[in-house]
Formats: sequence, C-alpha cells, structure tokens
Amino acid sequence: MVNNDEGIIWLKHKIMEEVCRLAWEGTLNDESADRLVYKLAPGPKTDYRCCIYKEREIIRQRIRLACAKNANPDIDTDNIVQVIDAACDECPISAYSVTDNCRFCMGKACLNSCRFGAITPGDTRMHIDASKCKECGMCASACPYGAIVHLERPCKKACPAGAITYDEYGFCQIDEEKCVQCGHCIHNCPFGAICSKTYLVEIINAILEGKEVYAMCAPATEGQFGENVSMASLRATLIQMGFTDMVEVGLGGDMTAAYESLEWSEALKEGRKMTTSCCPAFINLLRNQFPEQFENNMSTTVSPMCAISRYLKYLHPGCITVFIGPCIAKKAESQDKSVPDNADYAITYGEFKALLRSKDMDFVPAEDSYQEASIYGKRFAGSGGVAAAVIECMNERGEDTSSISLLKCAGGDECRKALIQLKNGRLAEDFIEGMVCPGGCVGGPSRYKAENEITRARNSLLSKADERHVLANLEKYPMGKFSMHRNGEL
Repeated sequence: MVNNDEGIIWLKHKIMEEVCRLAWEGTLNDESADRLVYKLAPGPKTDYRCCIYKEREIIRQRIRLACAKNANPDIDTDNIVQVIDAACDECPISAYSVTDNCRFCMGKACLNSCRFGAITPGDTRMHIDASKCKECGMCASACPYGAIVHLERPCKKACPAGAITYDEYGFCQIDEEKCVQCGHCIHNCPFGAICSKTYLVEIINAILEGKEVYAMCAPATEGQFGENVSMASLRATLIQMGFTDMVEVGLGGDMTAAYESLEWSEALKEGRKMTTSCCPAFINLLRNQFPEQFENNMSTTVSPMCAISRYLKYLHPGCITVFIGPCIAKKAESQDKSVPDNADYAITYGEFKALLRSKDMDFVPAEDSYQEASIYGKRFAGSGGVAAAVIECMNERGEDTSSISLLKCAGGDECRKALIQLKNGRLAEDFIEGMVCPGGCVGGPSRYKAENEITRARNSLLSKADERHVLANLEKYPMGKFSMHRNGEL
C-alpha cells in the first residue's frame, strides 16, 4: 500500500484482519470487539498517540468502520469517507503561521496589511490569532523576510472537490454535498484521521451463509500484486477463500465501450458534447457541482463494474457481487440504490489482502490462463483507456473516427477545468474522458504498490493477452438479456 505513513497503514489493515478473523469464527460481537481494542492497545505505553485512552478510542472507531458502521455512533451519515475526531487534533489550526525568520521589524508590514486584527506583536515575533484570521494571505505577501508561511493541510490540499473545511476546534469537516468519495484525503492524512467504511464482514457473512458470492476484479488489478499474480491466480485464490467464482471487470469494459460508442455516434450526429460514465468520483463531481451537465452530457451507459454485476445477477439470480479494485469511490457507487443491480459491495486491494491474511492464505499459483476481456477492456484502467476502447468499437463497426476530438482528463483539477468549459459552452472537444485519479484507475488512491512497480508488472501481464476484437468478444455473452442503461431499462 502506498501512503505517507506505513504505521497508519499497518494498524488499519491489522484491525481489518482481526475483525475478519472474528467474523470467520462467528464470534464477532460487541464484547469481542471491545477485547480486540485492548489486544491492539494493551498499554500503558502507546505506539501512535499521546495517551493510551486516545489510542484505544481511535482503534474502537476503526473497528466500527471495519464493520461498515459509522465511526461516531452519534452522527447519522451515509458518507463512505469519514473523520475520526480523536485522530484529527495534531494538525495546526492556523493556515498561516509566523516562523522563526520573523525579525520583529519596526515596519510591521504584516500587521499593517491585516484587515481583520488577526496579527499582534508577541514577545519576540509577531503572532497570528487563528480565530480571527480569514486566510487571505495578505500578511504573507507583505512580509519582506518571507517569514509567514501558508500551512495548507494535506487532506484539504488533496481534495479535488473543495469538500474539506475545519470547525472552530480545528477538526476536519467533510461537506457531504461536495464530497465525491474519491478517498484522496484518506491517503494524504499523515495522522490516519480520515477513513472509509469497509464491507468485509458482510462479505464473510454472505459466504458463511452459503450464498453465491462472485468476485469482480477491476481492470487495474493486473500488476498490483506483481507479475506472478495473474487473473487466473486471483481467480483460484478467491475460489479457495470461499467465493463462488471471479470475473474480470475488463469484460465489463468491453460491454461499456460497446454501448457508450453507440451514444458517442449519436452525439456526433447531433453535435452534442458528451462525458464518459466510468469513474464514480467524476460522476459524483458532475452530479454535485455540475447538475445540468450531469443530466444533459453524461453517457447513460453503466460502468464496467455495474455491467459485470448485472451480467452475473442475470445468470445467477440472487447472487452477491463484490468488486475488488483501487477505488474508494466504488464503495459509494455500490451503495447508490438509484442504479439497480450494481455491485453489492466494493473493497480495495489493501482490504482484500487483509481478508487473505484473516484466512492465513496467500495467492494460489495457477498454471492455466484466464481471459474474458479484450486488451481494450483490460486497458480501461489507464488514462485514455476508456476513449481508446470506445473508438475501437466505432472502428469495428466501420465508422469514420478521424474527426473525433477528445479531451482526456486525469486528476481533479483537469476534470473540474474541463467541466467548467463544458458548462460555459467553451469546450472545443467533442468528448471528455474524466478520471479523478492522476494516471487513471491504475493510479487510484488504494493502489497496492508504487506506480512504477505496477506499470512494470502490468505491462508484462498484458503482453500475454490475445488480440481479440471487442464486439466479436461480446457475441459470446447474453448482452440483450440485461440492461446497460443506468436506470435499468432494457
């Protein structure tokens, strides 16, 4: 797992692993969860926090999140991304701070520039009152020594939607109307104060109850665990763990590309701009902050995750579908009941590894090969991959795509800029491929290894895939039997 703090990552996944062990044993309850708190933080010395009581409270809230509950039982929220207040008290409250470079000069340009009375002389340097500071930055600009610095918190800096603010005590607040559930704040908080709900316990319970539970591995999966872990190996591992079977979501990429290409063809004839519909964080950004463009310009084709879930639910009515990938926002997509028959649950690669450890398992080697997706569906996970697959489908139908103008956006800033242009009627291109994560899904916040390691292993695995065409590949599947429209209509 890639993160600023390996200690935070170890503790988070250790908690998940221990919770899963209790779930497999059928002994997970309030009493065993409380015992787990003291097992992980026995005291009296602490490993992470200022006191053992705070450390235990943070672990207690993480256990609640690992059980798909809200971190704070007194707060009613459906947000996947949540803040543990007890962990969020080490960051500076003031966004602007006076450093030791302050010469306590006579000119006091900083004091004279402040219009809010936030700056006063201290004993040896100037002082900024955080309760009065409006974060305008005038003092920092005015200081001739550059002694005033802007301390932007990592979580706020990482948020592509402007959803993070702070209360009067300095605790992080997430504006749920703006939050796109991307999870970038989670993996940028150096104190592990921002987390997400996890659905591992529900998945374990479904397996133990004898339900048909199907895993769906994202196109970004190949390369995440090294070049020796192929899709065939993942499939064998998941079946041994208790899943009924596994399907690669790259096949859903083929499905989405085929149907989205039909929408692109129609939009081109009408002269209408369109955006892709695969990245859930991008869709949330559209829905929350550009509602008119969400209704008028977004493709109505479902994401590859939803496509495979509907395919499986058609073949196996009543089955449970579980998406495994690098994306926090997929958790929110799976819980959005406005899109019928989507994945029941979504988990990250780190959560999947915790699930493996809870069964004392490792990856199962597989001699055979497994491929259901075209190479275009497999490459959905990279920036430009969606558009390449859509254009390939248009080419396979014999359409002329030479005049298509495409804007590929990877990263929150790029996506927001493109949508503002679309809203203002200034977008020059015909289509927007929007992915909130830089580099696309492969660079998602919950990727398992460093990007260069993933890329090297991924290229090796993809080089072994055959060169089947998208539309010919889909002829083997019952595409007319389930809906590819987000509202569920055939």
